[in-house]
Amino acid sequence: MFELSDEERAIVEVVADFVDREVRPAARELEHADAYPERLIERMKELGVYGLAVPEPYGESGVSKACYAMVTEELARGWMSLAGAFGGHTVVSHLLAVFGTEEQKRRYLPRMATGALRATMALTEPGGGSDLQAITTSARREGDRYVVDGAKTWISNARRSGLIALLCKTDPDASPRHKGVSVLLAEPGPGLTVSRDLPKLGYKGVESCELSFDGYEAPASALLGGEEGRGFAQMMRGLEVGRIQVAARALGVGRAALEDSIRYAQEREAFGKPIWRHQSVGNYLADMATRLRAARLLTLDAAERLDAGERCDLEAGMAKLYASEAAMQTALDAVRIHGAAGYSTEFDIERYFRDAPLMIVGEGTNEIQRNVIARQLIERNRI
Repeated sequence: MFELSDEERAIVEVVADFVDREVRPAARELEHADAYPERLIERMKELGVYGLAVPEPYGESGVSKACYAMVTEELARGWMSLAGAFGGHTVVSHLLAVFGTEEQKRRYLPRMATGALRATMALTEPGGGSDLQAITTSARREGDRYVVDGAKTWISNARRSGLIALLCKTDPDASPRHKGVSVLLAEPGPGLTVSRDLPKLGYKGVESCELSFDGYEAPASALLGGEEGRGFAQMMRGLEVGRIQVAARALGVGRAALEDSIRYAQEREAFGKPIWRHQSVGNYLADMATRLRAARLLTLDAAERLDAGERCDLEAGMAKLYASEAAMQTALDAVRIHGAAGYSTEFDIERYFRDAPLMIVGEGTNEIQRNVIARQLIERNRI
């Protein structure tokens, strides 16, 4: 398992065992009911999953990003929604650990490490999509407070989070636009409304909500890092973690689809032999496994660069792009291998097929990833 310490290997193995014993037997029923997995979330807290991105001295189970990616893959192998239930939380943990003031770190990170405080990030707006510089949510300074007005959408875990890393405009007239963007650490309170849970094709069980800010007030000390105008750069660094996480989620979904397909291809017979012996099915399995191995190496490469303190927006973008497309194709191939069974809600294959598209559009669409990759290729190879 790549370059993990013995302790990190043990963590991945414990999570894998949790997935096999507790998640996979319950996932189908919970997913079809769109039921919040309270018991499984509590077990994740007990296992220390929520503290994986919290460094010492604020947490006790901080690990390398490679280990974090492998844990995410295991959770998504069991049920992608569980990986999503702590994805934004770990991005906020990373933001605080890297950019937070000492007061902010002491206030939030110890409770985030245990899962007693859960966090999410609020970036996307109804009219903005992936263009984060075009956000309109504003935070105007009034004395020792910020007054926030605006709306966010598709915010995962919003209803159960006690902390929101809110991307907002503190200087709407700044030029270039990103210089006017800041991150506020917003806690639930008057003026903040979590409205409806948005209906989704997949990613069931965990809420994705609309948020509205109407005269919401946050203390000046809630400004991440204590300096205005740094929020866009801060969030871009946070999204390096987010994109590694989404790539690992895609790996988990793809791996589950592959493992189910390998099992089924040995059990199902057609024309007097197991279907894997038919070249068309065997070719599917070979291509699925090859894609996923390549995606895993890209993901772990990005994780290692992040651990080394290097910029990895190019590598994280490549990992997220390739892994999510690989998961989508692998889920489709799994449907083909399973035939009618793959279309049935009595099997997990149809869930993988509904979950996979989220990773293509989440954490910046793949079209945006290609733009990021192209820009970084030119930046790193100027003539």
